[in-house]
Amino acid sequence: MRHLMSPLDFSAEELEKLFDLANDIENNPAKYAHICAGKKLATCFYEPSTRTRLSFESAMLNLGGNVIGFSDANSSSASKGESVSDTIRVISCFADICAMRHPKEGAPMVAASKSKIPVINAGDGGHQHPTQTLTDLLTIRSLKGRLNHFTIGLCGDLKFGRTVHSLINALSRYEDISFIFISPEELRVPDYIIDMLKEKNLSYKEVISLDDVMPELDLLYMTRVQKERFFNEEDYIRLKDFYILTKAKMELAKPDMLVLHPLPRVNEISVEVDDDPRAAYFKQVQYGVYVRMALILTLLELA
Repeated sequence: MRHLMSPLDFSAEELEKLFDLANDIENNPAKYAHICAGKKLATCFYEPSTRTRLSFESAMLNLGGNVIGFSDANSSSASKGESVSDTIRVISCFADICAMRHPKEGAPMVAASKSKIPVINAGDGGHQHPTQTLTDLLTIRSLKGRLNHFTIGLCGDLKFGRTVHSLINALSRYEDISFIFISPEELRVPDYIIDMLKEKNLSYKEVISLDDVMPELDLLYMTRVQKERFFNEEDYIRLKDFYILTKAKMELAKPDMLVLHPLPRVNEISVEVDDDPRAAYFKQVQYGVYVRMALILTLLELA
């Protein structure tokens, strides 16, 4: 039995198989419409979510399975003091696979250690968000045709952004990737990420200006400044509008540069950018369903 706690839990070769499966699902949905009949996915979300939870639920329903679970810790026995360990032991009696989001780093790992069913980390605090990373990688591979030989700019909240941390770790395994980290000083990428890049002798630079590096980028990964990760509202208000991607800024970019965003968007990408053919963030959402379908099938050993 396998779990998914980090995007690094799958080798690069295993990810290729997963993405091939996701693309086959995209092209032949009817072939997979009943493959999970009689199976149940439990979505245990201790933290609010729209895209990730509904994406998992859509994925299981598209496979012919059923979904149970909760969307808020207050609507679960956690509100009565039940531990994650006890919750997963109970869920293991009801479901065949579980997707868990939790505000505490490491909580899905604790659940996996006690679970009788595969557990998928659907986001733990500011730590990891592996299925978003799988979504990002599938989007890049599908639209660019490769997962190597490009320069990616990651912009915004690089300190608290779990999607950013997971993506950097995942891309560090591919050949000839250059990272450009674009953030205010207060939201710089954590030191452990920089240490990892130095250890692997990977190309990176840290800048404050988005405009200056736009012409260099093959991919731009925008993120929102996350209000829920700030202890001080004054700091949030000061930094929330630090970067806003506009039509004018897009004119500085390569004609085939892609813009990705894990969503939700607040105002860091102007709505006028949505009509630009390089805006790929809503396509990203669709790829998220395909990759979660492929992941469910893989962990349940049905493909």
